[in-house]
Amino acid sequence: MKTVVIGDIHGGLKALKQLIERANLPAGTKYIFVGDYVDGWSQSAEVVSYLIEFSEENNCIFLRGNHEELLYKYLKFGESNPIWLSQGGESSIRSYSKISKGEKEEHLHFFENLINYHIDSENRLFVHAGFMNQHGPQHEYYPNLVYWDRTLWEMVCAMDTTISEEDDKYPKRLKLFKEIYIGHTPVTRVGFDKPANFANVWNVDTGAAFKGKISMLDVNSKEIWQSELVYLLYPNEKGRN
Repeated sequence: MKTVVIGDIHGGLKALKQLIERANLPAGTKYIFVGDYVDGWSQSAEVVSYLIEFSEENNCIFLRGNHEELLYKYLKFGESNPIWLSQGGESSIRSYSKISKGEKEEHLHFFENLINYHIDSENRLFVHAGFMNQHGPQHEYYPNLVYWDRTLWEMVCAMDTTISEEDDKYPKRLKLFKEIYIGHTPVTRVGFDKPANFANVWNVDTGAAFKGKISMLDVNSKEIWQSELVYLLYPNEKGRN
């Protein structure tokens, strides 16, 4: 059975559909979505509706991203953080103004049932952003750190590639898992346009919210599929640029 991991989407439904069609994966494939389905392009509500429908016919795991938390707080409690509004929140508010009360309740249920991390049978960790606790995400004192943390990615980007796992200075966090799959921080910031790998960490956020693509990675073969540059599919929008 194939297992694939899909990077940040940020309201880019056209690109997400294109990616799924291009991959054309067989029935039984497990799809692990790393979060940040919303906030960016104009179709955040439509992306969530699509994911709900997609999961009815496919084996899906949906992780919670920081943007899901922010949007959920707005939909449920009316919270509208000014920073969130400037980072894609306004586009989500416009998108959600078009849906019915029943659809909104269905989406709230979707957000409430997102998981903070997933560890598979081969000890591979899937998490939106990262973790700080040296015993793993299960032991974070503040559980929401796993969809906000950037230190894990920054650490592996800056690591000495010659350091051995046997060295006392080797990061303890990395020894906990066979592989770690994340999103949250676009790899385009460090010069990549495809999922990037440092140490045992794979980052599949290829900048869909900005000038990049949505990417999908087969966790076994490391085959990659990508959409077009998302902004080209929304020529009259600014996204989060």
